[in-house]
Amino acid sequence: MPKVPTLVPLDDFTYEIPIGEAPAMRVPGRLFSDQALLDGVAGDPSLQQLANVATLPGIQRHALAMPDIHFGYGFPVGGVAAFDPEDGIVSPGGIGYDINCGVRLLRSALTVEEVRPRLAELTDRLYREVPSGVGSHGGRPLKGSELDEVLAGGARWAVDAGLGWADDLGVQEEGGRLASAVPAEVSESARRRGAKQLGTLGSGNHFLEVQAVDQVYDAPFAAALGLAPGTVAVMLHTGSRGLGHQVATDFIRRMDERLAREGVELVDRQLSCAPIASDDGQRYLGAMAAGANFAWANRQAITHGVRRAFAATFQKSAEELGLAVVYDIAHNIAKVEEHRTERGPRPLLVHRKGATRAFPAGRDEVPTAYRAFGQPVLVPGDMGTASYVLGGLPTSMERSFGSSCHGAGRRLSRHAAVRTFRYDEVTHRLAERGIVVRSASREGVTEEAPGAYKDVEEVVRVAEGAGLTRRVVRLTPLGVVKG
Repeated sequence: MPKVPTLVPLDDFTYEIPIGEAPAMRVPGRLFSDQALLDGVAGDPSLQQLANVATLPGIQRHALAMPDIHFGYGFPVGGVAAFDPEDGIVSPGGIGYDINCGVRLLRSALTVEEVRPRLAELTDRLYREVPSGVGSHGGRPLKGSELDEVLAGGARWAVDAGLGWADDLGVQEEGGRLASAVPAEVSESARRRGAKQLGTLGSGNHFLEVQAVDQVYDAPFAAALGLAPGTVAVMLHTGSRGLGHQVATDFIRRMDERLAREGVELVDRQLSCAPIASDDGQRYLGAMAAGANFAWANRQAITHGVRRAFAATFQKSAEELGLAVVYDIAHNIAKVEEHRTERGPRPLLVHRKGATRAFPAGRDEVPTAYRAFGQPVLVPGDMGTASYVLGGLPTSMERSFGSSCHGAGRRLSRHAAVRTFRYDEVTHRLAERGIVVRSASREGVTEEAPGAYKDVEEVVRVAEGAGLTRRVVRLTPLGVVKG
């Protein structure tokens, strides 16, 4: 049985894995957690994965993990690592198979009292308007050169195609588009998988949720976000679908072959990587950016479906209903950002896998509407608990490269959840609390049962205690569409 890395407490919310806990560690590992959450990762391979990340060339300061850490491919989910562009690497396992899986939040002018009588009808319409499930098709098919335009244009392409409003773009991370995308680096097999999936939710932990604005902690920031207590919001979580998965598969294979040719052995083969400056590294980054743009276009197309469902249910236009985008954030991505290093401020390639950017007030990357407050950080819970909007803090820049948690984090694997929970029991308990659920499969519910996840309240408390983010708004579920 592999040795569990030693964790040395640094303060109430920070633990360190010292250099030496994995062969050839270049920097320490650092985990933001507390005892309650640590009990959930006892014996979990994710801590060894964190130590393994610390062995990669060019890594800066620490290999990091957020309080929602759990086992992933290569990097743990909740992992963050920054690499120097000159001697560092890029690793698809540090970004994830679902490139730019992310979360979008919409607000509305509707109150909970107005929505509750039509909640079942609304949830049914959302289920029909936004196709979900494994391999789901039925969204907006892409023809001819359209896919290249999506890969280059991201959410802007979708808005120009009539799938949104111009105002949507200003409140998305990167404006919903990475300019570094190189569509030609996306393979034909990836293109085939994505051509019929734009505007689809997918499966697994992807969801579409009607929520109530339940509690406000920072009234000025909440007002800037347009989130008033008692009103209804919509949160959606999905990514680049089969296209992004295939991009990752293609380049992991390419990097594996390169490492084999060069006789390079890694402490974990799932950390397959290439130097940032190499041909393989640059080609992957161009393809990854194209996959990220597909994800932003996908969430934009889903937003169009959400607006259609609300308009049909309440017999008013989406504009009249105030269905505006609050923010859209990525949590499986790598981007070049300026951060402090021993050599002074320097551009670094920051990998975030199951982690979100949490920049503080004043950063140019934060949308103008929110720059005085900091970047909104969207943290979904599970379908039976709360979700949160957090705000980035200045201390996050030094502590975590401006990063925070991305959700509650799994406590049980999907297979374990299916063995543990019964569909009828899960849906009955949710119904008792007035939560309406629609799913493409029974497994889509049992895999994502509330008991399969960590306590989001504890995760958020640790992120706040560690100086990464602060609470702004709490949202609670009303109606849920699952893949």
